[in-house]
Amino acid sequence: MIALLISLASNAALGWAWLEARDDVTALTGQRDEARADASACSDATEALREQAYKRAAEAKKATAAARAAAADKQSRAQVILSTAPSVPGNDCASARDRADDWLHGRAP
Repeated sequence: MIALLISLASNAALGWAWLEARDDVTALTGQRDEARADASACSDATEALREQAYKRAAEAKKATAAARAAAADKQSRAQVILSTAPSVPGNDCASARDRADDWLHGRAP
């Protein structure tokens, strides 16, 4: 009889321990699945950011090339303006005014 009671008590304790272990495994499995989903979402977002960065880098290269071409054109025009002889010899102010007027006319669309 005592052996039966001890067996029953130990079976109850083992059953209780098994239920707790099962609940712990279920909770940990849920946490694992959530961590995997979060990691996957992070990877997807990182990949999207990488693609966006490549796209923006390509656009920036085009814009930089266009800016260099525009700067080269403006620099060559500036060199022409600076190397041109004064339009009114002996009157720097009138010559500067003429250069400014020519430059402003050249900017008009």
